[in-house]
Formats: sequence, C-alpha cells, structure tokens
Amino acid sequence: MLISSAYTPAANRYDGAMPYRHVGKWGLKLPAISLGLWQNFGDRVPFDQQEAILRRAFDLGITHFDLANNYGPPAGAAEANFGRHLRRSFAQLRHELVISTKAGYDMWPGPYGGPGGSRKYLLDSLDSSLERLGLDYVDIFYSHRFDPDTPLEETIGALDFIVRSGRARYVGISSYSAPRTREALALAADLGTPIIIHQPSYSMLNRWIEEPYSGDDASTGESLLDVLADQKMGCIAFSPLAQGLLTDKYLKADSPTDAAALPGSRASWAPSWRGSMLTKDNLDRVRGLNQIAAQRGQTLAQMAVAWVLRRPEVTSALVGASHVEQLNDTVGALANLDFDQATLTEIDKFAIDSDINIWGSSFL
Repeated sequence: MLISSAYTPAANRYDGAMPYRHVGKWGLKLPAISLGLWQNFGDRVPFDQQEAILRRAFDLGITHFDLANNYGPPAGAAEANFGRHLRRSFAQLRHELVISTKAGYDMWPGPYGGPGGSRKYLLDSLDSSLERLGLDYVDIFYSHRFDPDTPLEETIGALDFIVRSGRARYVGISSYSAPRTREALALAADLGTPIIIHQPSYSMLNRWIEEPYSGDDASTGESLLDVLADQKMGCIAFSPLAQGLLTDKYLKADSPTDAAALPGSRASWAPSWRGSMLTKDNLDRVRGLNQIAAQRGQTLAQMAVAWVLRRPEVTSALVGASHVEQLNDTVGALANLDFDQATLTEIDKFAIDSDINIWGSSFL
C-alpha cells in the first residue's frame, strides 16, 4: 500500500502570485490557471506522480481542478483517483477548492450511457461521479456537449434540477456554438438557475470561438466570444497548448513522423490526439511562434497560456500537466500577460488558418 507523507500546503499560496478572476458577472472566482485532469490522472500515471502534481498546483494557488465522467484512461479512473487524492491530501481543504465534472460522451454500455444530454443520462452520470469522487456535491457541473437528439429544454432542465437538488453549486456548458449558447442561457434564465460558465477549446492555433457562427441559424453572425461578452458569462479555455503542440516537445522534430514518435509526447500515446495536427506546416508554425516567445522571455507554452488569458472574456486557462516541472513552467506565464499589437500581429502570421480545431464549432 502506498503511504504518502502528510501534506501541509504552502503558507504563501494566496500571497498574490496567482490572480483570481470573477466568472463573468457572477460571484465565483477561479484562478487564472486551472488544472485539468483529462489525460494524466487515470491508471497509466503513477499515483504518487499525480499526487505531487496536485499538491504543487495547490501550493501555486491553483484551487480549481476539472474532471469529467469519462476522464482516464480508463473512463472514470480520473475521478476515482482524484477522490483518493482528496481524502489523502485535501480532506480538510474542501472549502478552498473548486471541483468540476461533466457528462456528455459515451460512459457505459446500453442506450442510456451516452453520448447524450438526456435527464436520465446526466443525473445518473453525476451520481456515479459523486460516488467515485467521494463527494456530496461538485462546485460546477457541465453539459459536456450539445446533444442534437435531445431537446435542449430537457438538458437545461436537468442542469436546473442538479443545482436545486444540491448535487452542484453551479452549472456550465462546454463546446456549445454561439446560437446554442444563447438558447441555453435563455432557457436557464426562465428556470431561475443561471449557466455561469462555458468551457470551449481555444488556443493560438484554434480560433473557432472568435469566428462568426456559420451554421444554419447564423442570422446574427455572432461569435461565441461575442455571446460570452454580451451575456457576461465566464469562460474557461481548454487545450490552450493545443494538446501539447504549443510546447517545446516538437520543436526539434524534422518531420511529422519524427514528432509522432517522440517518447512521452501526447502524440505517442493519447487516444484523443489527432494525427492530422502533426503536419509540416504546423511544425513550421510552432517553430515560428517559439521565436516570438523567446523574444518575450517566455517558453512557447508560457506565451500560449498568456495569449489565451489576454482576452477579457477568458476567466481561466485550463491546462494539463504530466509532471511538476511542466506545471511550474506553465504557471510562469503569469509573469508576462501583456501583448502589444505588433506582437499579436506577428503571432497571427504563424497562427491563423492553421487548420486545428479541437472539439469546436462542429457541434451545432
């Protein structure tokens, strides 16, 4: 049995290095950088390595940990492991944490296990998540994806019930398009339980939330960022590092084949990795962006996180970490969050039209 040493959090964790930002117009605050448990908290990563990351994150002022029912691998493992971490390291600190989870993708066999947005699936999934986590409630529960086969009234009604039943303090949505976001907000307002936050993918190489919606009901031509700003809704951006592409992992790769074979890179193992991202064009773009980061005195990952946080609509950047050193480097982004227009223009020369869209506006 693994026995960890007792954990005493850093006394200076709230001394100002980590900014905390309001979630839109609402009272809840999130750290500017939050930790996502998507890839590195399942059963493939040693438990003590996970523990070191979580403890270091909290010492750095990261108070928000983000999960989903299907995070692993295998699905559900991240929640189960995090539940153990909560009991071992954070049992007396629950009131200092914001813990979120989601449901929307495949989770268990049969017609009720997803993907979906039905009341049955969302409630059954959240109850299972709470059991794995060992919690009575989560702070934020998300509809992980818009479900075209379920009336949105049913999905949003389930979110309303989840808050009223005490299973979650707040609710949010993830990867909804601009018009679906407006519709969801209106339905929630009528029920009296606001949707306070949206979780979209967003990075220098993945700009879908900036683009005017071009679906069937694009009469307003709004972007998702337009809706978030207008409705004063919070936004937590996932994959700001484009699943590791905006890090130093691939800078020395001579070809997409070399990049995919790099040990330890997400391209070498992650089932969610899209091989089409490793093109020669994208590798050239990443090297160009790295030169700009160096001129700013930052690593590429630090500049990528700072770039996302430059937007006033963005509450927090949701990052992953496979080891403590990577987390330390990422949080270093906070030392320089300012961009002049000349630098932004130079970034756009490499970043625009990169053909990278991770779980974005393909959802209706």
